[in-house]
Amino acid sequence: MSFQWLKRYMPRSLYGRALLILLVPVVTIQFVVSVVFLQRHFEGVTEQMTRNVALELGHLVRQVDGAATPAAARRATTQLAADLELDLSLPGDVLRDTYRRFYDFSGRIVIKDLTRAFPQISGIDLTDTSVVRLTMETRQGPLGVSFRRSRVSASNPHQLLVLMVVVSLLMTLIAFLFMRNQLRPIARLAHAAEAFGKGRVEPYRPGGATEVRSAGSAFLDMRNRIERQTQQRTLMLSGVSHDLRTPLTRLRLGLEMQGDDAETRALVSDVDEMERMLDTFLDFARLEALDDPVETDPAALIDTLIDRAARAGQRVERGEVAGGGPVPLRPQAVARALDNLVSNAVRYGSKARLSLAVTDRAVRFTVEDDGPGIPEAERDEALKPFQRLDAARNQNRGGGVGLGLAIAADIARQHGGVLRLGESTDLGGLRADLVLAR
Repeated sequence: MSFQWLKRYMPRSLYGRALLILLVPVVTIQFVVSVVFLQRHFEGVTEQMTRNVALELGHLVRQVDGAATPAAARRATTQLAADLELDLSLPGDVLRDTYRRFYDFSGRIVIKDLTRAFPQISGIDLTDTSVVRLTMETRQGPLGVSFRRSRVSASNPHQLLVLMVVVSLLMTLIAFLFMRNQLRPIARLAHAAEAFGKGRVEPYRPGGATEVRSAGSAFLDMRNRIERQTQQRTLMLSGVSHDLRTPLTRLRLGLEMQGDDAETRALVSDVDEMERMLDTFLDFARLEALDDPVETDPAALIDTLIDRAARAGQRVERGEVAGGGPVPLRPQAVARALDNLVSNAVRYGSKARLSLAVTDRAVRFTVEDDGPGIPEAERDEALKPFQRLDAARNQNRGGGVGLGLAIAADIARQHGGVLRLGESTDLGGLRADLVLAR
């Protein structure tokens, strides 16, 4: 039997699931104990009390049946009825059926036991929950008997039930507070891990149970290793850059001293391209060291990029801007990602469009162009470093080293987001959505 449908109604958060695990046993135990106790109290005790009253009624009926006349029966049973706390009427009003309230569960047991003990009972009235009235046939006529209901039914255990509920609620509250203290370190660990995934390093100190402390210590060790590896990679590439720029500079000077012929200019152009490639490699390696998250207006950011593109002679238009307001971003990193996307758009197309949508959960920058686009089967490959898909684009516009989209995708991941490639419905070219989590 599958219980997959039940998952839709289960709580999603750890707090909700812990509370469910806590409450289900408490409620189940309380329900079972209450049912068992009520059954014992209302059925067992009521049956015993009803049998005791039936013995008294039996003795009374024998006195009535043994009398010669109804008057003699009344004289013989007056004192006995008073001693037994029974009210008699001979002859009495005849009841022809049994009556009780629908919620009177103990009344069902009283009627069953009395009618089984006295088949001559013609009717029982329990509509008044404080009095029992019944009529039975005797030799002297119908005998009416009434007595207090408390003699045959156990009183409702309100005090015990209220005590059970109050104590259960109190213990549930105490257990919930204790559970919350145990779950708080897990929430802190999840928050620190989420922040680190978005490029923010927030202070975190392991706490809680031993297992949670171990997980927190492992997270800190992992974060420190990643930071050390990033710093080592950046320092190594910075050193390589310094070492390579010196011979490139000497090579450029040597070529410029050779003259100004076509061959020399071609070699100088090759040196310039090598320097640009080296700068691109360093940009890719230094992504983590660009800047820290600050409150940034994404609308102002795209306006700055559009103005910069206009000064460079690029056709970049402002698309739809939905939402706004400052959001925590790494402005230099986001600007570099968008600049790479815009550069690709104007390189392979004649114009580009930059749009923005800000929601409660994410910030989405959209860059569209009217170029040839990228086939759907090759979009995942295009996001990998050093992948050039010039066969699918316009090779006459020049190209890079295949790091533009990889840099943008890496920056998106540092913000807890993603870079999605698709097809522009308006311009017909490539559509790049830079989605950043808030």
